[in-house]
Amino acid sequence: MLKNYFKIAARSLFRNKAFTAINIFGLAAGIATCLVIVLFIQDELSYDKYNEKADQIVRITFHGKMKGQNINESTVMPPVAQASKAEFPEVKEATRIRRVGSPIMSYGEKSFKEDGFAYVDSNFFQVFTLPLIEGDAKTALLEPNNIIITTDIAKKYFGDSDPLGKTLAVKSSNSLFKVAGVIKPVPANSHFKFDFFASMSGFEGSRSTSWMESEFYTYFVLPVGYNYKNLEAKLPQLVDKYMSDQLQQAFGMSLQQFRNTGNDVGFSLQRLTDIHLHSNFAFDLKPAGDIRYLYLFGAIAIFMLLIACINFMNLSTAGASKRAKEVGIRKVMGSLKPQLIRQFLVESILISSLSLLVAIVLVYAFLPYFNEISGKQLGFQFSQTLWLIPALIGIGLVTGILAGSYPAFYLSSFKPVAVLKGRFSNSRQNSFFRNGLVVFQFFISISLIVGTTIVYKQLEYIQTKKLGYDKSQVMVLPEMWLLGDRQEVFKQKLLQDSRVLSVSTSGYVPAGDSYNNNFFVSPGGESSEMIKTLRYDVDYDYISTLGMELVAGRNFSRTFGTDSSAVILNETAAKTFGWESNAIGKVLTNRDNDGTVKMLNVVGVIKDFHFKSLHEKISPLVMVLGQGASTMIIKTKTGDVSGLISYMDKEWKSLKAEAPMAYSFLDDRFNNTYMAEQKTAKLLGVFALLTILVACLGLFGLSTFTAEQRVKEIGIRKVLGATESGIVALLTKDFLKLVAISFVIAVPFAWWMMSKWLQDFAYRIDISIWVFVMAAGVAILITLITVSFKAIKAAVANPVRSLRAE
Repeated sequence: MLKNYFKIAARSLFRNKAFTAINIFGLAAGIATCLVIVLFIQDELSYDKYNEKADQIVRITFHGKMKGQNINESTVMPPVAQASKAEFPEVKEATRIRRVGSPIMSYGEKSFKEDGFAYVDSNFFQVFTLPLIEGDAKTALLEPNNIIITTDIAKKYFGDSDPLGKTLAVKSSNSLFKVAGVIKPVPANSHFKFDFFASMSGFEGSRSTSWMESEFYTYFVLPVGYNYKNLEAKLPQLVDKYMSDQLQQAFGMSLQQFRNTGNDVGFSLQRLTDIHLHSNFAFDLKPAGDIRYLYLFGAIAIFMLLIACINFMNLSTAGASKRAKEVGIRKVMGSLKPQLIRQFLVESILISSLSLLVAIVLVYAFLPYFNEISGKQLGFQFSQTLWLIPALIGIGLVTGILAGSYPAFYLSSFKPVAVLKGRFSNSRQNSFFRNGLVVFQFFISISLIVGTTIVYKQLEYIQTKKLGYDKSQVMVLPEMWLLGDRQEVFKQKLLQDSRVLSVSTSGYVPAGDSYNNNFFVSPGGESSEMIKTLRYDVDYDYISTLGMELVAGRNFSRTFGTDSSAVILNETAAKTFGWESNAIGKVLTNRDNDGTVKMLNVVGVIKDFHFKSLHEKISPLVMVLGQGASTMIIKTKTGDVSGLISYMDKEWKSLKAEAPMAYSFLDDRFNNTYMAEQKTAKLLGVFALLTILVACLGLFGLSTFTAEQRVKEIGIRKVLGATESGIVALLTKDFLKLVAISFVIAVPFAWWMMSKWLQDFAYRIDISIWVFVMAAGVAILITLITVSFKAIKAAVANPVRSLRAE
């Protein structure tokens, strides 16, 4: 019997080629989209789960509130690891990471700039599951100048020779590191990505006892099954015991005084497996994901599959008139309703199985494009992802049964007497169900159109918003230390070129990732004010090079010998200290790098500028006069950018720099800050287009069904004098009503959804009414184009054919 079902199903599908092709393509598009999103979500959820102790590892983070400014940082102070292990017996292991810049590593004649360099504690590889291919994880990092590298780095520097015992040099510090171990590359689904793991004991700052600076990523291993919230409740003990005394010594302010002014600091814990998707911390090791996008894309996957199934239902019922006599004859010949239901379900499962095969081909074809947009490296390998095989079988069966259930029951319910006379009923209940399916499709489509448009408008707003500095025609050279003591020579050569307006050196560039958090205090005994804020070490030309505006006081000047102890505040910092109108001449204290407390005089206030992304409100910033900066900022005035770059490269080489000149443009660095939003906008655009395309198939199905149901009515109207345009309008107005209902439902949902998304930006657009009007216009246009094909065909048909049997 089952073989007969399949044989009949194959004949039916082959006989109705257009119906079959549209159904297979629609279902394939929905299944392919669903599969790609499932791969994406599975990859996002897998972060850090490769670690054997993933369920036991937590990260300690720093949080606080100072003068109304919230602080959330992923780094903590150097002694936190040791103190926590000593104070809390539940901390079985504590290990740290100290990220550094981009050193030039060399071996013999080979020399490369490397971005993945970090210092780690000697027990790091006993906490994280990164097995050593060569070397001993327990002893490799006990010596101060030992280093563990990945296999890629070993191949890069040493070729096929054994790397153990060989020495790598860091040019910037003249440090030497002996290779003591080799590991495979860190998995892509890790919240950190390093290629060099140097011994922490060789980093001088690792032994610091200061609780006033936070630069270390610190992790604890807790007992199996232990609730980390219990340890988190004890963390205030660290603040009371260790930070209180240092606060008093450094700034003459007790912890109680600090808290009495509404301020507070503390620590919290975060599970390792939550870091990627649930982080909202400054200074994370890698750009974090967002669990909300997973919910959004997961919903899109479900909706796309539902829409594809809805299309199948509508197209199946639309073709009911072609199957009606078949059903009637089968019933007359003795077929029972359950047998007919099984027959139609077999046809549905056959279509879904064919669609699944096409979907797999589509996934293979378009996954590289998706990877390019999303920045992922997703693969579709059955051998590596065993869950795919049962998942695909399940998707095929569920889709077939879900899509075929309604048509199966609908078609098998025809009464043989009626259908053999050429008449079969179309109940109000069936019409309501089909119309509801179309409303649902366009509800999703309109919501996605609105969402995509708002994302793009927010990105456009980011691009055009006044930032408080001029990012156009600004070049950034990040590795000036490669010139050694010849930096000033290079700067003067640039200033002699007429294409260069000004040059500044600083380690801090807007839209960059270099930040230096410091505590600043305005002395005043019991009324002392303290904030933890960013400190920018800049030179005399920094403000003018970036086109920033002073609102009070003056810039740093070479004519003032006392400017080594001067500071310039941004407006937010002045307001935070309560100096909105009288900041000039005020005094701050700051603990210097050598631990000494330094008195600083405020000489200027600069207009607020966005030195971070627009996700965050502008926070207090203090500028001090600094030297030995590693980055050069060049303001140009030329359209001959390539010529200027060639000149700069020539001068760079003439000074015998240790590595080739690297450069970027400030506006590109700014755009890269919003890479996640740009990727989301592109993905939403693709999914919106696919949803609209598949929804059009549903409309086509329903318009076909409607035209067939009303063929005699149309014939009578034409005989009575109805025009073709009037008939087209008659057939399309019902669909426009459905679109209007979809629009009414979609507007509040889309507004709520996108309002929640925009809340993540401190500076954002207002959602205007034209976005919804545009979405409605697009939906109406799509409806008219899709429906008009069948409507016009029905309107120009000869009425004699439809009325011949009457």
